[in-house]
Amino acid sequence: MLRPKILIVDDEEDILELLKYNLEQEDYDVEIAINGMEGIRKAKSFMPHLIILDIMMPGMDGIEVCQTLRKNEDFDNTLISFLTARSESFTQISALDGGGDDYITKPVKPNVLKSRIKALLRRHRIFANSNQENTQVFGDLKILYDEFTIEIDGKSLVLPRKEFELLKLLVSKPGKVFKRTSILNKVWGDSVIVGDRTIDVHIRKLREKIGAEFIQTLKGVGYKFDF
Repeated sequence: MLRPKILIVDDEEDILELLKYNLEQEDYDVEIAINGMEGIRKAKSFMPHLIILDIMMPGMDGIEVCQTLRKNEDFDNTLISFLTARSESFTQISALDGGGDDYITKPVKPNVLKSRIKALLRRHRIFANSNQENTQVFGDLKILYDEFTIEIDGKSLVLPRKEFELLKLLVSKPGKVFKRTSILNKVWGDSVIVGDRTIDVHIRKLREKIGAEFIQTLKGVGYKFDF
């Protein structure tokens, strides 16, 4: 069975060693790099399935590393996740617009990070099931796609179709900010005329059912799923 290959790029050696240890316990093949330039060199030789990037690094920051790799077609299928202490909305948007697939803020609990990585790797074409898995787990939230059902803290709940489709869209790319126009088009379609208030109502109902911490608002932009 193919072992997922993960490259971690961070300028703090203690963080590198801690992440490397935890991920190797999950049977991942892990390489590390201490700065952006070394990260690019390692990426070209190691060809990881997933790269975990810090943003604040001397010389070349993580966003620049991501943009450089995205210009190389060899990394078209490589997943890139930022792991950083910076939590400002404009930094998150820059990172995701620069080619990132996910954005995780430090500090993060090891078990939560492992769950995020597993969710990310399911999106890689090599590890993705040809049919969508019936069940996905995000922390205390379990989603059962065939039943339009969620389980939160052990309690089962059937969601109305539009609420479920909205949740399904947001969890399809954890950390990605979905703009309001994109949500309207993908959940309600071009032919259905609804207003922004419709999204707000459905988001509010979802938060009431799964917990407000899972869905974050970027004011004036849209929403993202986080855990």
